[in-house]
Amino acid sequence: MTVKTTLRAGAATPAGARRERHRSRSNLRGWVFAWPTALFVIVLFVVPLLLVLRMSASHWPLLSGDQGFNFPSNYRKTVSNRFFVESVTFTLKYTLLATVLLIVLGLGLALLVQESTHWKGLLRTSFLVPSALGLASASLLFYVLYSPLAGPFATMMNRLGWTFLGSPDAALASTLFLIVWRYAGFYMLLMLVGLQAIPTQIYEAARMDGSGRWNTFRRITIPLLRPTLALTIILCVTGSLLAFEQFYILTKGGPDNSTITVVQLIYSMAFQGQNDLGVAGALSVLVLLALVAINAVQLRAFRGSEDK
Repeated sequence: MTVKTTLRAGAATPAGARRERHRSRSNLRGWVFAWPTALFVIVLFVVPLLLVLRMSASHWPLLSGDQGFNFPSNYRKTVSNRFFVESVTFTLKYTLLATVLLIVLGLGLALLVQESTHWKGLLRTSFLVPSALGLASASLLFYVLYSPLAGPFATMMNRLGWTFLGSPDAALASTLFLIVWRYAGFYMLLMLVGLQAIPTQIYEAARMDGSGRWNTFRRITIPLLRPTLALTIILCVTGSLLAFEQFYILTKGGPDNSTITVVQLIYSMAFQGQNDLGVAGALSVLVLLALVAINAVQLRAFRGSEDK
């Protein structure tokens, strides 16, 4: 009995060694494939983040460099800035409106092109084409369209005495129209992927039970689309809170500083007016913390609803 046990143990040893070597080679290949991405994240995210943290705790003029540690002076200057409250309020207002419009229109367009119709391919392409245009390019295009001097609506606007960007409400509405035109197709595509992942057997069973369109949409489509909705809402909220190009090109923060976003204020602190990278870094850190908190709350809310 002792001899057999010894032989079995000895026979198992080479197999175990081979498994260990195979596992080691697999781990090595995994590290080789992961390193380019890890290096990309370190160079373009971790290093700039550490630099911003350093700036936020230092007196760092734009042209003079680091002048020494001064925490928390930069954060006090950020909060006491005369445009801080207005920029935060406007950014939240814009985020709420843009998120509601994009999610509702994206879902509506996805439901429209989901059905197998003769024009399905053309409609999907038409709605998605604006997403291929860069936001800065789209903003310049709409800047020309909105121009009271060279735009196609210039004559009509001059007769009516009205401009697309002449008042705070008009500037916000005009910018929202640009954003909806640019991004509605993208969110339509995300919603469409989520809708197509829902098994058709569920809808067939609902029709056999006599469920109407609205009841089916409310009790089947929306609950099964919740993961997609969570992703789209997080993307939309994050993108809207970081809005910059559209307002910088269209309104320059006007009229009367009524359309200044938080990111515009960061840009102004760093390169205009104060020329202070330390104060701009402090506001950047506050924005980052707010984004992390908002996204954490959203994820927790969606997970809680899924558990229920």
